[in-house]
Amino acid sequence: MLNNQFDVVSFSVLLALLALIPLLVVTTTSFLKISLVLLVLRNAIGVQQVPPTLAIYGISLALSVFIMAPTVQEIGVHALQTESSPVASRTTPLLVRAQESFEPLRKFMMKVSRPEQRELFLASAKKLWPKDVAKEARPSDALILIPAFVVSELQAGYEIGFLIYIPFVIIDLLISNLLMALGMQQVSPQTITIPLKLLLFTLVAGWGKLLNALALSYV
Repeated sequence: MLNNQFDVVSFSVLLALLALIPLLVVTTTSFLKISLVLLVLRNAIGVQQVPPTLAIYGISLALSVFIMAPTVQEIGVHALQTESSPVASRTTPLLVRAQESFEPLRKFMMKVSRPEQRELFLASAKKLWPKDVAKEARPSDALILIPAFVVSELQAGYEIGFLIYIPFVIIDLLISNLLMALGMQQVSPQTITIPLKLLLFTLVAGWGKLLNALALSYV
């Protein structure tokens, strides 16, 4: 009877953890910045549904798996080592084992997140949290590190998006001025700029270079 209850509790915990996987992917991996940059790129080119949003998320997930592979492998190796040791699995509390498995992901977020964001959230925590809890808070704590990482990724994504927008805005301005100089105000600039931007982006192998640059930004 006790074993059956334990199995039910374990299954419930497993389902809860599986439900949190999409949230963890967005908030603790490179998925957020990559998807943001690709959405900005699509808007900069001017084609609203090419590639589709689902395709952009798929590309972002595939590149995130490529970037996060070393971290995930390190987490898997640590988890397998713990499970293969019966003594350690019985004597080590579940929460401690979870914290130890989280360590590779913590290192990744510490490397990527910006120090000023960690300090900002640490200062906010000391104001919002109870004094006894805030006194023990550190910049490397998960509750401080995760929001600092998210804000850092958003900031970096918008910075990259701004740099991507500049050449496309220049093309829009040049074509608009050219049409006005030719007296063709009735012609929509988008009928010319969109094919031109698609052609130029393809000629410079923009997709490959952009995705490669995004991957190397985590080195």
